[in-house]
Amino acid sequence: MSCTILYPLLLLLFSCACLSEVQQEENEVQAEGTEHLNEEESAVLTSGEFQHFLPGIYAELAELRSTMRSLKYRLEVAEEQLRKKGIFTAPVKGVYFFTITGHNRSSRAMGLRLFKNGQQMITVYNHPLSDRYDTGSNSISLTLEKADHVYVRLRENTWVFDNVNDHTSFVGHLLYSL
Repeated sequence: MSCTILYPLLLLLFSCACLSEVQQEENEVQAEGTEHLNEEESAVLTSGEFQHFLPGIYAELAELRSTMRSLKYRLEVAEEQLRKKGIFTAPVKGVYFFTITGHNRSSRAMGLRLFKNGQQMITVYNHPLSDRYDTGSNSISLTLEKADHVYVRLRENTWVFDNVNDHTSFVGHLLYSL
């Protein structure tokens, strides 16, 4: 059989199979939603009726694609903003000094971790003891290449407290360039 006949036949068979699946799924949905109706009252879409719904389906699909593109863009913008706000990027190669300080109410655990390019360097952790405020800090000197990233993350299931007094902080500075 030649390709010019085989491909259209395969396409036709595939289309019939897809249409059959859609009709079968619709029958199942109708059966669930109309349990009290008898067989004569439930209907199956004919291919002509199905063709009537295609433009609406295509329009809905186009709208969903547009929404997905918009959400993807908004997520990328939000991720970029987060990168800019909480991540230090070394402007030059050198030795830098960093301090992380966490403040919390000791009735709950507090845990902060300082990372260099995704690898944990130091941590500050305060075990829950009593209902009082407590502060913990840790410092480190790091050799950084230009464009290395240093940032702090809150450990899972822990928290910190802060207000206008800046009890919780992440600070650093260049000691000397290399």
